Amino acid sequence: MLKARLMCLDAQAHEHAHDYHQLVMSLSGRAEFEVNGAGGEVCRMRACLVPGDAEHEFAGVGDNRMLIIDMDGEESSAEDLQLLMRLFEIPRYPALDPDFQNLLNYAGAELTRYGSDPSLSRALGGLLLRAMHLRLFGEQSPQVRGPLDLERLDAHIQDNLARRISVAELAQVACLSPSHFHVQFKDSVGLTPHQYLLKTRLDRAARLLRESPLPLVRIAGECGFSSQSALTTAMRRYLGLTPKRLRGSDA
Repeated sequence: MLKARLMCLDAQAHEHAHDYHQLVMSLSGRAEFEVNGAGGEVCRMRACLVPGDAEHEFAGVGDNRMLIIDMDGEESSAEDLQLLMRLFEIPRYPALDPDFQNLLNYAGAELTRYGSDPSLSRALGGLLLRAMHLRLFGEQSPQVRGPLDLERLDAHIQDNLARRISVAELAQVACLSPSHFHVQFKDSVGLTPHQYLLKTRLDRAARLLRESPLPLVRIAGECGFSSQSALTTAMRRYLGLTPKRLRGSDA
């Protein structure tokens, strides 16, 4: 299990324990924690690493919005298990540098918009965990290889654009774990896999609208949108044009 979620911690103190690890970070506001007797504060500049089975108590302070990652070792690779063991060996309250805070803001925005997508939640959680691990221990991932085979990835995307394509599926094509793939793809392309998939779907839809007489519902299906209205909404939001206006722009 690896899941990133957003929540507000209320002011009432809660005390419990669970068998999975947690990384707690603040998007806004703060909260007080005590983990196995070690007290600390979660705020914009400091996170909390809660080892699985650790007794911990927490309470939100005023208005707050937390990004929480829950994880256990199930279905994890040997490398990821080693990462979790080292990160959660003891309770920690690591300081967050400005670059990590920017990454946290990005993850929060994506979860706010697409939090119901479990693949995105796992990818963002893995990205934040890897970034935290590198800051604490300064180790390069042994799984980082040469540059991604973007031509192979793009061919797979183009061949399967009419259906849902998950980040985990693309990671498998690249022979990487989802978290490592997400990092390398963003570094190579400048977009997250999800953003790149959406851009590719919109590019093909725009081309079909200009170059073919296909009805809009058919174009939506061929480009992987769930409906004609989903395509219209995406075009209006990201291109600033409706399909009808785009189709008539070259007339």
